[in-house]
Amino acid sequence: MGLRVAEFQLVNCGAQPYALEGYPQLSLRDDRNDPVEVAVEHGSAGITTGTPDLDEAPRPVTLAPGQAAFFGIVWRNLVTESATPAVTARIVEVEPRPGAPRLWLRLAAPVDLGNTGKLGLGPWRPPAR
Repeated sequence: MGLRVAEFQLVNCGAQPYALEGYPQLSLRDDRNDPVEVAVEHGSAGITTGTPDLDEAPRPVTLAPGQAAFFGIVWRNLVTESATPAVTARIVEVEPRPGAPRLWLRLAAPVDLGNTGKLGLGPWRPPAR
């Protein structure tokens, strides 16, 4: 079935609270650091079902120094058109909140989209209590 799920965390390394809301801005890059064409959708609709962390409603999250917030992504490694090349991304580029510096995360295992061209994105989630 080729279903893939990954989770990322952002740790507040500063001395002040850090506020997040909604969804991070996310894009993908290939091995040459070139942008990958992908439709990033909120939630898992159209990719899979049964992913509550990805499909919950967004809510404000404020991180105290040292706390972490989380978000998840979901995709399928699926080739639907034999004439369309499969896409692999080794870098996830994240903007935690509007205007914040973009973070480049080089992955050990790639986001191997096949040629579906879509990725599901979950909202920021607070640390577990």
